[in-house]
Amino acid sequence: MLQVNVSAGGVPKHAVERALVDWLGVEGDAHHEPTVHGGPHRAVCLFGIEVIRRLQAEGHPLGPGSVGENLTTEGIEWSLLPVGTRARVGESVVLELASPAMPCNTQRPNFKDERFGRMSIVLHPSDSRMYARVLETGEVRPGDPIELLPPAEDSRAETHRLLDRLDACEQESDLRLWRAAVAAGRDVRILDDGELSVAASPELPGPTFNSACGLRQLPNLLPVVLDHFERAGVDGWVPIETEPWPDAEPDFELTITSATPGDVADSEPPEGVVIRRLQPEEWLTWATVMAAASGADEDETAALTDPAPHLLATRHVHALVAEEGGTAVGVGTLHTHKRVGLLRAGMVVPHARGRGIQRALIGARARLAEELGCDVVTAQAPPSSASERNLHRMGFSRIWVRPVYRYDSPAVGDE
Repeated sequence: MLQVNVSAGGVPKHAVERALVDWLGVEGDAHHEPTVHGGPHRAVCLFGIEVIRRLQAEGHPLGPGSVGENLTTEGIEWSLLPVGTRARVGESVVLELASPAMPCNTQRPNFKDERFGRMSIVLHPSDSRMYARVLETGEVRPGDPIELLPPAEDSRAETHRLLDRLDACEQESDLRLWRAAVAAGRDVRILDDGELSVAASPELPGPTFNSACGLRQLPNLLPVVLDHFERAGVDGWVPIETEPWPDAEPDFELTITSATPGDVADSEPPEGVVIRRLQPEEWLTWATVMAAASGADEDETAALTDPAPHLLATRHVHALVAEEGGTAVGVGTLHTHKRVGLLRAGMVVPHARGRGIQRALIGARARLAEELGCDVVTAQAPPSSASERNLHRMGFSRIWVRPVYRYDSPAVGDE
């Protein structure tokens, strides 16, 4: 290894003689934008001197540490290695390649034409920085040897890479719903910053409008989430993979499933049932079925109905309805984002259940996602529920189980 680099935030990072490495990164290193950098899955940034020399040969004024890498190495083309590859650095540190580090505007000074895309893995697969998570902690120094190891048998690196895409779609979907509620005049207080989004609503209790996105990638920002709940004076729900506080017990769990759209089975609706796309002006049909299928009371029905016209008019939100004899008996929603299709709000009214309408709605949304250019579809359901069984029968596979914890805000008890 040639150089160990840290900074109080931003680039360039500066050489140090030694540094401790733990699960959140290199000691003494920080980020100006903690909601798009850092966290355990982006703990250490790696870059090879070979890439630096190639870029310097093109006239770009960069050097070791200037693009923000923590470890400047020699003899390894990091971005050509498969995700999950391990690297033993020095005597004790073991890293696992996690994902490419996509460049942003802060890299402009490092390029003579300010075109920082020259370091994008999409455009130049051999010339990207790479993020790594820390499997074993310890100290690193310049001159430390680096030994490459194959992925561990139990590595979840590829799963986390897929979850990065699925979580981004879920975050965008949640923001669409929260913003629709705000547009309807509801008191929903939204914090939207990079990969972290939080909603808190004193008016609408429950996890739909009092929850967070982004804590798998950024569990270190849990205090920001809890502070948002407390400021709004609400109890909140925290989807996070690490124990959020001592002796915490999940309030509930959600399985995350995924499939390739073309691998999702076709399922014809029962005789007499037709599935079609809903137009935005048909929002009342969607809201009415949602309320009837969920057994919502008057207040809960209003919470569904008020945002509906705004949500269904939102770009990349697509609603389908199952009709029998001209009467709506089921609905399903598809949210798309960066070639991911998220199946949400699949509901069938009680008297029409058990006939395969839910499966038909799953298949129809998968076909629509494929038409819209999605290469993966995802859906969530309670573990081992009828909903998850339907998803499995249609070709979805469980890839993750996410615990969700209830946070009882002290601000609620103070009122």
